[in-house]
Amino acid sequence: MTTPDPDLLFWFDPVCPFAWMTSRWVQEVVALREYSVEWRFISLRQLNAHVDYDTHFPPEYEEGHTAGLRMLRVAAKAQAEHGKECLDALYTAFGTHIFDVAPDDVMGTRGFIGSPAHVTPILEQAGLPTSLVDALDDTSFDAEIQASTDLALSLTGKDVGTPIIQFQPPDGVAFFGPVISRLPRGEDAVRLWDAVIELASFPGFAEMKRSLREQPQLRAFGVTEADVGRQEDWHAGSRRLKK
Repeated sequence: MTTPDPDLLFWFDPVCPFAWMTSRWVQEVVALREYSVEWRFISLRQLNAHVDYDTHFPPEYEEGHTAGLRMLRVAAKAQAEHGKECLDALYTAFGTHIFDVAPDDVMGTRGFIGSPAHVTPILEQAGLPTSLVDALDDTSFDAEIQASTDLALSLTGKDVGTPIIQFQPPDGVAFFGPVISRLPRGEDAVRLWDAVIELASFPGFAEMKRSLREQPQLRAFGVTEADVGRQEDWHAGSRRLKK
């Protein structure tokens, strides 16, 4: 008996706040449209392997991207031992423990994200064995993560970040984003989804972008769903450094 293709493929890096925001919007759409979603790996650390972090990113980005790769190793081992179905709960637990926390709890603690002390309760929340934490330093999973990253980039081109979504795989439209800072609910979520798919499916459409972004509505940034985050200027996947 063959398993039908999912309606959506969603490539994520656990440390990307905009991927997390987009994933929560997608979950709203999935529930209302009864779509099935399959979670895939994309590593910002691998994607930026050719980049000099000291000149291209703020100081904390290399550590953060490396933490994302470490957590993807755990996800890859969890998938190998417990099936890809476990990734939904695991990604939800990752995001909850990184972004649905007070700003000083995780985001401001250097070296904590992606550590055994951080990931162990994440595995517990996801209902997975805490022994999977041993995969944080297991580089044998890096080739699998790189292959998944490369597949995502083959669908969109290389000048993108996270997340990447493909609708109606294997031949359906794929795109980076959308990058959102406010979380639409209910019919607003579906309305945005339909608009994105209509635009991305138009023959010859390539890009529509602005670098100004609001801080996302995430507790880790001190922004609630009732607030509008401070506007920032982004470039090449990071906030522009103030001069």
